[in-house]
Amino acid sequence: MGKISNVIGIFVLALFCLGKGEIKMESIHDFELAKYLGLWYEIARLPASFEKNLTNVTATYSLKENGTVKVENQGTDSKTNAVKKATGKAKFAGNPTIGYLKVSFFGPFYGDYKIIQLDKDYKYALVYSSKKYAWILSREKTMEKEILDQYLNSLKEFGIDTTKLIFSQQ
Repeated sequence: MGKISNVIGIFVLALFCLGKGEIKMESIHDFELAKYLGLWYEIARLPASFEKNLTNVTATYSLKENGTVKVENQGTDSKTNAVKKATGKAKFAGNPTIGYLKVSFFGPFYGDYKIIQLDKDYKYALVYSSKKYAWILSREKTMEKEILDQYLNSLKEFGIDTTKLIFSQQ
């Protein structure tokens, strides 16, 4: 078990260090965590080994008593039909009215979670971690084409190759 833990630790450390020296994304302002909490469906993502072959991907955010956010990610492996779950935690990187959090699924290692676009009703979100990790989220299993196109254009403007996006099957 020790070797597996070490490998996982090295992988997670490498994952969260990938974003260093990349484009500075501006997180949204006037963020309200209470409105963001709850269930989100993944509409699209950049490929990530930790989400390989996953469909029906969701993220659920809930407030813990200590003020941090519980993050529960879930998806179904399309090859085995097994449900895969990962539970982590998130905390604000600074000012709680800015949509910039730090998320951890493993020990003391935290990665960026920048909400760079969010509609006024908290129905759609564009989340950026690094040029290798970005997600388009929706409160529903589908997303209005107009909003999706807007988010795709934003990713392109930020230098992200949107042809690499995986559109999640819900």
